[in-house]
Amino acid sequence: MPQSQPWLPTDRAFVVQFHAQPRGAPLAWEGRVEHLASYQVARFHSVEELLAFMVRVLTDVKDHSDSP
Repeated sequence: MPQSQPWLPTDRAFVVQFHAQPRGAPLAWEGRVEHLASYQVARFHSVEELLAFMVRVLTDVKDHSDSP
């Protein structure tokens, strides 16, 4: 039986670490993100920065996989 593509491909996997916050502090989107396949790393200070990094990396991965 042929093996199908993984449902969650590893080239789309990230590790996201959030800075610890004191109890009762307002929610802060700060931390570090790493793309597991390319080892690209970024620090972020907002959810927008986190998502922008992920979109950029995934676009790069897609562009490289579409290249001949």
